[in-house]
Amino acid sequence: MARTSAGHETREKLLRAAEELFATRGVEAALTRDITRLAGQSNPSAVQYHFGSREGLLDAIMAARQDRTERALAPRLPALGSADLPGLLGALIAAEATELRTERGRHCLRISAQVSRASGVRTRTPHPTLAPGGYWRVIGLVEDRVRGLPEPIRLERIDLVLTLIGAALADRALQYLTGAAPLTDEETFLADLATVSAAMLSAPTSPRSTS
Repeated sequence: MARTSAGHETREKLLRAAEELFATRGVEAALTRDITRLAGQSNPSAVQYHFGSREGLLDAIMAARQDRTERALAPRLPALGSADLPGLLGALIAAEATELRTERGRHCLRISAQVSRASGVRTRTPHPTLAPGGYWRVIGLVEDRVRGLPEPIRLERIDLVLTLIGAALADRALQYLTGAAPLTDEETFLADLATVSAAMLSAPTSPRSTS
């Protein structure tokens, strides 16, 4: 039991260290040895032992972050079947924004913005962390609300909007982490982000894009 408990503690230290360094230095720039050192581990193979690889460590961070978002979104799901486009986007944004409440969540928002292109929206092949969850189902509802758009434009816009949302929340997280004063209060920021995202999705297409 002691060994299991110690292993869990080491794993958690590695996760926390990686979250901080991936967020502050960048996913590509952060070095595994620095993660191990920050976690207080003397074994240079600690990441490989607990996560299989550096990529496995990143996947574990993103899976935990998505699990928190799914739990925040779950109570809203029953009412979203009849929600309009701003309501759907507002629900996704509100669930994501719960990460702003903690330092860990803020770091994870900074990381998510760097890997947002892996969502799988454009190919309809969701990332494993999204596939079984309510988040992906809400994305499907969002698509239903913009069925009037040609499919390539529809999928591309949804992917771009999710990228915009991720970048906006990551920027807000950075402001909180550094103590910078935001231009707007959080409620206004989140409401405006939902409005802008809905407007981007529902904007008319250019004549060339529909020809």
